[in-house]
Amino acid sequence: MEGYINFLKAPGNTSHQCVAFFRKMLGMKKIGHAGTLDPGAAGVLPICLGKGTKAADYLLESSKIYRAELYLGVTTDTQDAYGKITGGSCFKDISEERVREIFGEFRGKITQVPPMYSAVKHKGKPLYKLARQGEVIPRKAREVMIYSLEILDINLPRVLFQVECSKGTYVRTLAVDIGERLGTGAYLSFLLRVKSGPFMIEESYTQEELEVKMGEGNIQQCILPLDYAYGHFPDAVLKEEALIPFINGVPQPLTGLKNYSLWDKILRVYSPEGTFLALGEWQTGCSQPMLKPKKIFRQG
Repeated sequence: MEGYINFLKAPGNTSHQCVAFFRKMLGMKKIGHAGTLDPGAAGVLPICLGKGTKAADYLLESSKIYRAELYLGVTTDTQDAYGKITGGSCFKDISEERVREIFGEFRGKITQVPPMYSAVKHKGKPLYKLARQGEVIPRKAREVMIYSLEILDINLPRVLFQVECSKGTYVRTLAVDIGERLGTGAYLSFLLRVKSGPFMIEESYTQEELEVKMGEGNIQQCILPLDYAYGHFPDAVLKEEALIPFINGVPQPLTGLKNYSLWDKILRVYSPEGTFLALGEWQTGCSQPMLKPKKIFRQG
């Protein structure tokens, strides 16, 4: 059993608890997730099974899309609705036009200071554990990318928005920073991840749906193939005589390939029968192009 399950996480559980659910249900240990969701957040949580765990790094690097709501005039210690109220000020003098203007300042490259209630580690210990002990640790600002930021509805003090962002973006912090620029303070009152890399919420499964599939013996229908995570890379097909040498680590010249793209650095590599074997990359510094294995999924 290997590949990915597009899991629709419900609010309440940690991402680690979701992995524990899958390990128990499927009876296997080699399971991970690709992108932590806060306990109070919901939405797409890609679950990697078996050799699918090799794709976690690629999936973590992919952009994410969230639907979220900020609440103006109140701040909390966790930056969301689950924390203690720490302050805020009146929002009644804020216009919709001003809200739209400030949102526009947060598109493109921005810097964020990771929140204390986060999984970022300080001397090997997650910040949220230190925060629960009342400690505040200085954190360095990080650069993240906001690819798009769209206001969906304004009903002050609530602002519903959708954001597509890079790895490492804290939507909670985005809401808080917008509130600070508006001069009222804010917290994130709602968060739903609607897309993570190629995984979309419309195609996700709830825990209850998966339990039914498991009981019917149809859980395999919910498992996406290993190459699903790499669909954005072009493909290459090996000739029969190049198959075993390649998956044993030997770079192959163009004469060992049926089809390929020289314009892309990384390729999905398949057997002549269409079995996904590996990721390959072009080897530099050679007299002729050579495709070498980068990440092998099938052993010879």
